[in-house]
Amino acid sequence: MNKKFLIVILAAIAIAGIFIVLILKRPADIIKLASNRPSVHNLLNQARQFEAKGELLEAKSIYQKLVNDFTESPEVALWQKKSEEINIKLLFSPAITPKSIIYQIKSGDTLNKIAREHKTTPELIMKSNNISDSLIIPGRKIKIWNAPFSILVDKSQNIMLLKSDEEVIKTYVVSTGKDSCTPVGVFKIINKLANPTWFRAGAVVPAGSPENVLGTRWMGFDLAGYGIHGTIEPKELGKQVTQGCVRLSNSDVEELYNIIPTGTEVTIVE
Repeated sequence: MNKKFLIVILAAIAIAGIFIVLILKRPADIIKLASNRPSVHNLLNQARQFEAKGELLEAKSIYQKLVNDFTESPEVALWQKKSEEINIKLLFSPAITPKSIIYQIKSGDTLNKIAREHKTTPELIMKSNNISDSLIIPGRKIKIWNAPFSILVDKSQNIMLLKSDEEVIKTYVVSTGKDSCTPVGVFKIINKLANPTWFRAGAVVPAGSPENVLGTRWMGFDLAGYGIHGTIEPKELGKQVTQGCVRLSNSDVEELYNIIPTGTEVTIVE
């Protein structure tokens, strides 16, 4: 009995020893794992190097990794903004992305025809291919953004998200309706006007007038009287101050105008 008891005791001691070794080893493993994880500093350096070389897709991927892997960092908003800036550069450059295709211009094509067929805009085709006028040459290969855009407006935060295939391309600061009068729901852009005239009760306010609240661009919803437009009051952006429309700065609304075609879906939420 004593011999069996001694064997049991020795076995228990051996098991306990193995357990202690494993416990003591864990911190070293954790340190090793952490040391293998790229640091914020290293990732930022990689992103900047890719940007400097014009490798925008690679730079964007690293900024997105920073956003996803270091969610508690106070720099997250800056990394997200940087990623969105690169998105716009990619949109307006000849660089091919997973959301674009190469199209060879055919005889009889026009910019408007190509844009309609691919649900994009002539302006985006021109900007992303360095085309300075509407004249296009058959046989030339051009970049076409081939993924649909959509817009989400959050009234409570006064922000607008431009999305493509559910990826956020850019976040805009907007103004919405006072007393929350901007309608909630899903709408479509049915018309677009550059330098719009504002027709108000008893008066016609021409484009360019300092009293024209529409600013430099108008994109109307399939709900009469409502839409997205520019502003003559940029200091009021981020507030609920409009008669129900969604306002952006003139530079932002001009950018958006070039990107989204008629038919684009706009979702407005509380």
